[in-house]
Amino acid sequence: MSMVRPSVHPVEAPPLTDHATPIHTMKDIQGMPGTLGGLLLRFLQFSFALVSLSVMATTSDFPSVTAFRYLVAAVSLQSLWSLSLAIADIYAILVRRGFRNPRIVSLFSVGDGITSTLTFSAACASAGITVLIGNDLNECAQNHCSRFETATAMAFMSWFAASPSFILNFWTLASK
Repeated sequence: MSMVRPSVHPVEAPPLTDHATPIHTMKDIQGMPGTLGGLLLRFLQFSFALVSLSVMATTSDFPSVTAFRYLVAAVSLQSLWSLSLAIADIYAILVRRGFRNPRIVSLFSVGDGITSTLTFSAACASAGITVLIGNDLNECAQNHCSRFETATAMAFMSWFAASPSFILNFWTLASK
């Protein structure tokens, strides 16, 4: 009876040397979700958005301008989003685990991208109306120009704090 002999013979793997390239995983950079830097960024986003919302809501004539209503809606969304992710960051820090799930990181990245874009566009629209009221129409005496300017500046500050969060989340997602 004829036996079938394999045509490919097993070959031993070469021994590992010191010159082998080690596999590196990405370290947690401060500002990424689940780190103290990320928690600080979330707290800054929330604080600036809350101040902008509070200042704008205390003026009596903000509902008369669509851009100011848009600013109130955008910073409200920004403050809720930042607060919820700050709670998630606190939990991750307490249990000493980072966010490594690509679905969670993509959710954070998309949410940060949307809220930061809305906050930036609302701040730009409000800044345009504030310049129109103050410089072009010269009606600051009748309106609350200083409050509008403060709320707009705080919205820009919230956007400045949200941008690094978006970039780091996107970078974490892209590096996996």
